[in-house]
Amino acid sequence: MALSDYFSAFGDTLPLLRTLVVLLLLILLFNWIIKRSRHALLQRATTKKHISNIEIFSRVIWYIVLVLALIIALLSYSGSWTGLGITLGLFSAALGFALQRPITGIAAWLMIVIKRPFDIGDRIILSGVRGDVVDANLTHVSIKEIGGIVAGEEHSGRIVLVPNSILFEQNITNYTAKNEHVLNQVSFVVTFDSDVDKAIDLVLKATRKHTIKYTSAEPYTRTFFHPYGITLSVRYMSSASRLEEVQSDITKEIYDILMKDKHIEFALPHTEVVLRQKEERKRRA
Repeated sequence: MALSDYFSAFGDTLPLLRTLVVLLLLILLFNWIIKRSRHALLQRATTKKHISNIEIFSRVIWYIVLVLALIIALLSYSGSWTGLGITLGLFSAALGFALQRPITGIAAWLMIVIKRPFDIGDRIILSGVRGDVVDANLTHVSIKEIGGIVAGEEHSGRIVLVPNSILFEQNITNYTAKNEHVLNQVSFVVTFDSDVDKAIDLVLKATRKHTIKYTSAEPYTRTFFHPYGITLSVRYMSSASRLEEVQSDITKEIYDILMKDKHIEFALPHTEVVLRQKEERKRRA
């Protein structure tokens, strides 16, 4: 190929290269603007809902910018709207066939943005994973796991990525959809000889001492028969992020109070054997 042919080919691609360079610079500029705006808004956010809205919609704007940049690049390459339509049609057909699961994931992400089954910061159970939502992008939901290695409601230190595509197939349990509190309980068994009414009063006071800092909801008790005593359950509203901490404090408080009372005794599994004389049984018969 002659040198003139090289220059001719380069001259044909020069407009496209120039367009791509300009688009790249514009994308970088928009990315900087979005990041600065997001940072400024996050500093003013006062609630978890505000933070979640800022995180999600800044990501939405970023994706819109990328799509517009792609359309402009394709239009510059095709040279007309007709050519752009044909190019996009072929591209969409190939993409839809090859990337069915990722496209389902994008649809699920749109569902997250529009329907809002959870916000960033919510504590959820999704696909068997329990934890706090830290991010939701086009492909995955990032969850800061609780439990996992150790059974309980405390962070394991692991981040679990759950594919968006399964959101249409799995139940989503949201601890904090309405408020930051969930129902929890502490249960124990006292003997049949114990003063149950007094135990209830002491337990309610002990529970109220550790929940009043987080909620105005009053604790309450439920009692049930047990083979070797009375089961006493105290139920209370607790901060979803501090379930185990509050439960541990209440358990210790109840134990300390009841151990000091002579009229209340914790019941232990046991068997009672009663021996009677034959004559006594005959007399009663």
